Amino acid sequence: MRIDIVTLFPEAVKALLEYSVTGRAAKRGLVSIGYLNPREFTEDRHKTVDDKPYGGGSGMLLMAEPFYLAVRKLKKKNSRVILLSPRGKVFNQKKAASLAKLAHLIIVCAHYEGIDERISCCIDEEISLGDFILTGGEPAAVCVADAVIRLVPGAIKEGSLKNESFNDGLLEAPQYTRPAVWRRKKVPQVLLSGNHAEIEKWRKEQSLAVTAQRRPDLLERFKRRKV
Repeated sequence: MRIDIVTLFPEAVKALLEYSVTGRAAKRGLVSIGYLNPREFTEDRHKTVDDKPYGGGSGMLLMAEPFYLAVRKLKKKNSRVILLSPRGKVFNQKKAASLAKLAHLIIVCAHYEGIDERISCCIDEEISLGDFILTGGEPAAVCVADAVIRLVPGAIKEGSLKNESFNDGLLEAPQYTRPAVWRRKKVPQVLLSGNHAEIEKWRKEQSLAVTAQRRPDLLERFKRRKV
């Protein structure tokens, strides 16, 4: 899989994706990650990419042309171009799994007050992380890329992915490691029993209980799917 990120701050995104699962996946050749700065497609000596919005308003707006040229340079027949925007559909695990099947994903990071609306001519889809505003799309790009890369076959052992939160629509059951007693708090006895059937049963029960307590909306959605 190939992921290209169009951003004014490539170093900020690259610094985070070089580590952990994403970094190892890249080193092993499971995914290749590229970064392209729209400033490379400006013609003035200041490499200007923004200007005041027509009609007035606070802040600066990114020009369409540098981003259009950056996307055009990267885009191929099998590419899908994602713009990170608060107007987009909210990103979730299902969408991450869908994007992980692509051969080529281009992620466009906006900044300041966003990008000239006319950039939509080269965008396939807009994605949002949720109902809040970030200074720019770079933190969101890291989140999307991380969620996608870890689902690329071979990036993580399949068994490790199986019981993660959201994979089946529920939150993950509580997890524990050594020591068995920490500050007088004990690990649930069932996890020390060696009885894998009972452990699996306990985890399913806990997953339902945790989801009901913390994300009842997810539980209702899960129940509707099972009907």
